[in-house]
Amino acid sequence: MNCLVILSHPLAKSLNRHFADLAVAELEAAGHSVTLLDLYKAEFDPRLTLAERRSYYGDGFDASALGAHEQALREAEVIVLVFPTWWFGLPAMLKGWIDRLFAPGIAFDHGSDFGPIRPLLHRLRHVVAITTLGSPWWVDWLVMRRPIRRILKWGVFGACAPKAGFAMLSFYAAEKPQRERVERFGERIRQQLRKIAYGCRND
Repeated sequence: MNCLVILSHPLAKSLNRHFADLAVAELEAAGHSVTLLDLYKAEFDPRLTLAERRSYYGDGFDASALGAHEQALREAEVIVLVFPTWWFGLPAMLKGWIDRLFAPGIAFDHGSDFGPIRPLLHRLRHVVAITTLGSPWWVDWLVMRRPIRRILKWGVFGACAPKAGFAMLSFYAAEKPQRERVERFGERIRQQLRKIAYGCRND
């Protein structure tokens, strides 16, 4: 399958980079075609352009500034997002990538009279979100109720790729990344991606 691994972290040596490399290696070992998109290394501009915003509700969305990003999203059968959770939200770089790429004519079409949107990411079969958080698990689960998971599963991919399976793996207390915990979490990533290799749904 065509796999798109999207990394959003400013540091070249980070837990996120480690987990992204692990995901790439596991998918390639299973025989999949993998593209690693490092948003910071690519110097992706997360800001919606004037032309994009003006054309958002026009006759055709202006995707001329999106380059290879548009094709990569259209062709992806598997998407793996690797990113830190900052203030219980997506980092600005990844949020901007979603703002610009999940656009009309690419990820969805507007509904008639601005009713429910019509999904367009029909090729997408699996989504895996891998994130690091400084907080302990209970703050994310019990206090915040896993806001990023809800946004990604239901608000983004649920709307644009409703048939895709979704899984989220969260590495908590990331400011104290003991080696044993990192290795255990890495094995969780491998096991999740092996499900994809055998054609299982994520959720």
